[in-house]
Amino acid sequence: MASTLTKPAPASAGTAPARRRTRVLALPEARWALAALVLFLIGLPLDLLGAPAWAWGPLFAATYLTGGWEPAWEGLKALKDKTLDVDLLMVVAALGAASIGQVLDGALLIVIFATSGALEALATARTADSVRGLLDLAPTTATRLLGDGTEEIVPTGDLVVGDVIVIRPGERVGADGRVTEGASEVDQATITGEPLPVVKEAGDEVFAGTLNGTGALRVVVERDASDSVIARIVRMVEEASETKAPTQLFIEKVEQRYSLGMVAATLAVFLVPLAFGAELTSALLRAMTFMIVASPCAVVLATMPPLLSALANAGRHGVLVKSAVVMERLGQVDAVAMDKTGTLTEGTPRVTAVRVLGAPSSPQCEREREHEPYESGAAQDRLLALAAAAEHPSEHPLARAIVQAAHARGQQLVPAQDFGSTPGLGVTATVGGDLVEVGAPARLLQGAEDASSARAAGVAGDLEADGHTAVLVRVNGVPAGVLGIADRLRPDAAATVAALTGLTGTPPMLLTGDNPRAAARLAADVGITDVRAGLLPQDKVAAVQDQEKAGRRVLVIGDGVNDAPALAAAHTGIAMGRAGSDLALETADAVIVRDELATVPTVVALSRRARGLVVQNLVIAGVFITALVLWDLLGTLPLPLGVLGHEGSTVLVGLNGLRLLREGAWRRAAADADHQARPASTSASRTRATSEPVARPGR
Repeated sequence: MASTLTKPAPASAGTAPARRRTRVLALPEARWALAALVLFLIGLPLDLLGAPAWAWGPLFAATYLTGGWEPAWEGLKALKDKTLDVDLLMVVAALGAASIGQVLDGALLIVIFATSGALEALATARTADSVRGLLDLAPTTATRLLGDGTEEIVPTGDLVVGDVIVIRPGERVGADGRVTEGASEVDQATITGEPLPVVKEAGDEVFAGTLNGTGALRVVVERDASDSVIARIVRMVEEASETKAPTQLFIEKVEQRYSLGMVAATLAVFLVPLAFGAELTSALLRAMTFMIVASPCAVVLATMPPLLSALANAGRHGVLVKSAVVMERLGQVDAVAMDKTGTLTEGTPRVTAVRVLGAPSSPQCEREREHEPYESGAAQDRLLALAAAAEHPSEHPLARAIVQAAHARGQQLVPAQDFGSTPGLGVTATVGGDLVEVGAPARLLQGAEDASSARAAGVAGDLEADGHTAVLVRVNGVPAGVLGIADRLRPDAAATVAALTGLTGTPPMLLTGDNPRAAARLAADVGITDVRAGLLPQDKVAAVQDQEKAGRRVLVIGDGVNDAPALAAAHTGIAMGRAGSDLALETADAVIVRDELATVPTVVALSRRARGLVVQNLVIAGVFITALVLWDLLGTLPLPLGVLGHEGSTVLVGLNGLRLLREGAWRRAAADADHQARPASTSASRTRATSEPVARPGR
């Protein structure tokens, strides 16, 4: 039996294939956009330097063709469906500009639109790559145990409910099921987001794609591969991406009516004078002038420069906002949902408490010992050094945390001998002649009834109640101390929560797959009152959708595979970049590249400033367009003057929008977020002061 469970695994078992990633030039949109850009850049200096038209004319013509044929074709297909596509109008505007001698302006417009389309196609393809890559988390094969005790390697897709599979150390679980035999610690952060591996024994559930530790498990399959949790995550991301309301810039919401009105008005300006006997050339010139001055170029630029400037400024400060649409949407959020592990916390377990056990001379001594600072105490140093020496050969995340803490104190570790590790229990080793055991208090103290064991159990219980993972250290069979290990809170977490509370008017929700005690403890530290713990990915999506149904625009902040469906379903999603999973990074609308959580409220405030500039620019553009149109209709507006007025308004709104490129714009946005944080943090402090019980004497 033991040999069956520990036989070396096949080389392919549990190994995920290399991630597939769409190359940029594999997309036809990118190839056409690149061709248009290259042709434009070759023709631009020739035109500016006064070269003859035969030198730059064919280059610009090729630019129009390579960059404009696809949006023109799509626009014509939209016309077939009785829809006027703004891309088609831009192509018509570019051709109109060329017809009156503004060839360079039209070519530039074509290049901008072609590049925008290529970037959108690339973003879509990369998201699809990440969804496909998520399926690679689950192994392609599994070891199935037959009725006669023999084994066979089968594709995971062939597993059916009731099959028994063998999961060896270091393998990924091949199917959702329940443990029937064995014990191990399974890293299921991809599913639940828990920062530490979870002990799995007979009767416990395991999920496909999670990583087994040092033990061996037998698992009975309880779900088909198509219905596994990892497969459901894929479906949720795809469905959320497909059903999410189309993202539109503010001006695009009225583009259909404006475009139809402009086309109708241009035809009227051309045809009505003809009906009253005007000359064809005069009517055509007036209509062309009208089309130029009434075209939405200034309106489009009124919207784009502020958003693109804000986007570029955010990028300089470590926030990658994926599009101008996202930058606009960030300013609309009025509710926030945050993940715990890797988002509010650093995602790495650390030793946060060291409790030395011994016979106290008095209750007062005991209290002083239990509250002794982590940074001092020779007894604490010795306890930590013994535990670290015993754990040094282990690769468990808790072991690495203990060793790191000892090194941080400058401890020199004694080499351990006779090292042994038992999944779910802990490690044993001989350190300097002492037998040292480090592991789970409940297991090491099982059956012990002496006073020192009872006291160790009490200390461990106190640490666990405070949200720590308790680790007992026994020396020569006697409890010597308890270590508290927890995922450390980010230094800027509380300030970020307060700022987001001030900006949105409501405190963020905490959505986590971690246990309720750890979640409640962290939430109390940062000022969050709405805590939802023990959630699977579909539960997070449901929580976000409930808020959306209530009319809220939810910003979700997360980092893991288990956060990706919620990021996709939310009004806007932000991923933490340093430790974020590929799927989360591709699904999210923005990425915090440097993992500085405090930049989230700043970029929200910056988005609101950009939206304010958009309104200013729309007013400026509207005034210019109205004045020029009235001049053309009621008087005689010379075409060069009409072009000058149109281009002048375009330049003016463009320069106004570029103000957000300056460093001062980011500082002012940060100041706005900080200003919003102060009343929120003051209110939270008052709430805690009135709701928390007064500490009793001696505690």
